[in-house]
Amino acid sequence: MERKDDMQRIIPHLWYDKEAKEAALFYTKLFENSNLLYTHNIESPEPFPDAEVVVFELAGIRFIAISAGPYFKLNPASSLVVYCSTQEEVKRIWTTLADSGKILESLGESQGLLQDRFGLTWQVKLVEDKDIDQKIVPCLLFADANQAAQYYKQVFNNSSIVQDNSLISLQLDGFNLILKDNKLNQDYELNEDFSLIINCKGQQEIDYFWDRLSHVQEAESCGWCKDKFGLSWQVLPEDWEKLCYDGTKEELKRVNQTMLAMKKIDIEELERAKRGA
Repeated sequence: MERKDDMQRIIPHLWYDKEAKEAALFYTKLFENSNLLYTHNIESPEPFPDAEVVVFELAGIRFIAISAGPYFKLNPASSLVVYCSTQEEVKRIWTTLADSGKILESLGESQGLLQDRFGLTWQVKLVEDKDIDQKIVPCLLFADANQAAQYYKQVFNNSSIVQDNSLISLQLDGFNLILKDNKLNQDYELNEDFSLIINCKGQQEIDYFWDRLSHVQEAESCGWCKDKFGLSWQVLPEDWEKLCYDGTKEELKRVNQTMLAMKKIDIEELERAKRGA
């Protein structure tokens, strides 16, 4: 299922209890070419009352975060790697992120690992002699990173893999990821605190990715699914923001109620709900 346009196909999604907007504002002040794009409050019944969606860019990469309650907690199984071109940049970013955070691996000559005040894990790395095409790259820990990478490469036609000793650089539709074997002593595992949104062009693409990525039936809900390696995905139509956020209060309420009752997204059903058909 190869894309032919230049929109960001894959978007990292972060789950917070109540801090999504506060965290996004904190991050956007730290990196150049970063902005808070918009927020949207979802009038939702239990278990996610008054959830707030926050859409922002960090170093030109789009992220989405949600404040939706204490159901999932960020942990080091998912982290964001920041590539820095100078020692001064490393120290600035490290010092800011470490404020009120938790140091996991002390900052050495070229890298360090920490959790910030909001629980998100960061790896800060110096790469003086390397061209940086994506400054911030998600890093995910798996029981078998190579097996996971090979599977994702099969699912996404526009993909490539570069293996470098202990890590795998995986590019899916122009978006870079790092996959590593989980060798942490603590019992950290991937969960819904970190997911990847796939913007799909039409129902056929939704069906394609859902069939290949959904592996845990009890995790299926309103476009969310979990694959056989434990990574959570959101398989959505590329115009989901317009469909879910643009319209009258009554239209959006109907769309939201219909979407909450779904597992795999049915675009026509959502459009009918919005029209009140």
